Amino acid sequence: MNTKFFLFLSLIFFNFIPTVSAHTVKISGDVGATIHIEPNDNPRAGEPADAWFALTRKGGQVLPLKECDCQLAVYAEPHAPGEPALLEPTLKPIQAERYEGIPGAVINFPKPGIYELQLSGKPNNIGETFRPFVLKFQVTVAAGKSLATSETLNNVADINQTQNSQNQNFLSPIIIVVILIISMLTIGFLVKFLKKGDTGK
Repeated sequence: MNTKFFLFLSLIFFNFIPTVSAHTVKISGDVGATIHIEPNDNPRAGEPADAWFALTRKGGQVLPLKECDCQLAVYAEPHAPGEPALLEPTLKPIQAERYEGIPGAVINFPKPGIYELQLSGKPNNIGETFRPFVLKFQVTVAAGKSLATSETLNNVADINQTQNSQNQNFLSPIIIVVILIISMLTIGFLVKFLKKGDTGK
């Protein structure tokens, strides 16, 4: 083994690390939104997460909640079309960063896993000039310190049972990264060990 082989393996390793975008942008017709979830775009199960949507019209003009009849629905993934929402948090106008009056909600995800947030809206007033929209955002929820109530867990258990059976063979990206790091450290150790053996001859 030589240094070039080690560099080659390093290159492969870094190409397979998944890239993560903290803020997802979605567009529907002439309306777009960026979702932000606090804390740090990393919601945890059983803990309240502040979600807000930087809702804008074409051209970048902010679309405040007072001008939009907006609804938020939360679905545990996977879900079937027509399935009722797991949660329907109330949207309230908030101020965040440079945006004023944009839709925001507190969401308490009951379990770790993947959820879909659907923000739908239509003009509040007859004179408004944007088309009705539906924006869908995928959110991954980590395990939290707080436990959800047993009633909520019972409601989610049926929905997530299908997801759990389908995802049994799926390795978490974190586990994959840890395995790759351990592999790289092992290869690095072997390269160093073999170099010592070569110089000793």
